[in-house]
Amino acid sequence: MITGKYIKELRESARISQTDLAAMANISQAHIAKIETEKVNPRLSTVNTLLTILQRREKKTTCGDIMSRRIIPVKPHDNVKKAVHLMRSFGISQLPVMERGMMVGSISEGTVIKHMDRNPAYVDIEEIMDSPFPAVNEDDSLELLPDLLEFHPAVMVNKRGRAAGIITKADLLGAKQA
Repeated sequence: MITGKYIKELRESARISQTDLAAMANISQAHIAKIETEKVNPRLSTVNTLLTILQRREKKTTCGDIMSRRIIPVKPHDNVKKAVHLMRSFGISQLPVMERGMMVGSISEGTVIKHMDRNPAYVDIEEIMDSPFPAVNEDDSLELLPDLLEFHPAVMVNKRGRAAGIITKADLLGAKQA
């Protein structure tokens, strides 16, 4: 059953003031207040209008909300020593390998360790790089991430077909804590 209390909970969860909701629904703020305190019994059309507005405005966390906007890439022809330096400098364990704005591979601490028998100063990243990280769109739901991050160290986030950010397991864990 839809009650005034339920409408108030939806409004507060969507972070909309009574005044703003009233303006969107083309009714008075006083009427919203009376509906929420159940002092009036609104028309069905008014309730439907309020619910449509509130459900549309209810904010769901998306991949774009939790992604790191700072992408620290390396190029295929960079040497592994540069990748190791960047990982240590920024405290990260993986990097996308990008060429002309497109992701062509990835490199992680694990990959570097597998090739410790080679001098990193003389090995190009393209010789040992792994496949590219999977990609999601910035407006995709966080529900996609656990399955992807179970098998990949990171996920790229695209906006209009271009890399806009990166999400790691730490980013997802941080979002679940908030």
